[in-house]
Amino acid sequence: MFATLLHEIPLQGGDVTDGVVRVGDTVRRPVGQSTPAVHALLRHLAAAGFEGAPRVLGVDELGREVLTFVPGTTGWTAASVTGEALAGVARLLRGFHDATAGFPLAHDGWEGGSNDDAPPEVIGHCDLTPENVVFRDDRPYAMIDFDLARPTTRLFDVVTTLRHWAPIADPVDRHPLLRGVEVGERLRVFCDAYGVRPRDRRRLLELSRLRFQRSYTVMRTRAAAGGSWGRMWASGAGERIRRAGAWLDVHEDELHAYLV
Repeated sequence: MFATLLHEIPLQGGDVTDGVVRVGDTVRRPVGQSTPAVHALLRHLAAAGFEGAPRVLGVDELGREVLTFVPGTTGWTAASVTGEALAGVARLLRGFHDATAGFPLAHDGWEGGSNDDAPPEVIGHCDLTPENVVFRDDRPYAMIDFDLARPTTRLFDVVTTLRHWAPIADPVDRHPLLRGVEVGERLRVFCDAYGVRPRDRRRLLELSRLRFQRSYTVMRTRAAAGGSWGRMWASGAGERIRRAGAWLDVHEDELHAYLV
């Protein structure tokens, strides 16, 4: 049991979990349905020697989980939009997927299920947004916020990551630093660095479309309960998903040319 003796600093950036704070060199987070499964996963990653994730320390007197704080920067910066950073994110994700080998895919308690049609192969992070990647010395160092982690396929987690990092999105919804990027080239850089197989590259855009369709339905359902999901929906999340799907429909052929 950890006592809270130091000043609490609210941590912003994540969309899913409210009430996350930093206390000294630790992070305190409310527990949820997936907390036991996430803790088991983080302990597995530590045992496997994967350095790119926080460590579980226990719970505090308020019943919050206690994790190690991973210092660094998150979010879009001039350094995080480069091709080198994109390749680094791909390698970080590949290392994470490989490190989950041996972790039971039938473990109970995950938040939701896979949006892919194929049986799960690995544990996916499923929310590797720029806010959930920690950079050090302008390089991706670690991933944080495993609330949406769950058994899935490698390709689904790749697609979910590329949704944000390519990004597969209408230019109006992209960060200003990414408005003019060549999305197809970034898809190729990521796939090369991760080592996505040719047959999976051929399915990547098809699965992206499937993800848009199912994400829209899932988010709309969760938003009905209010909370953080309701706020995201009210801020236009559904419209952004629809615009991303429409943009993909228009540009699919030119994007596919980079993946063959």
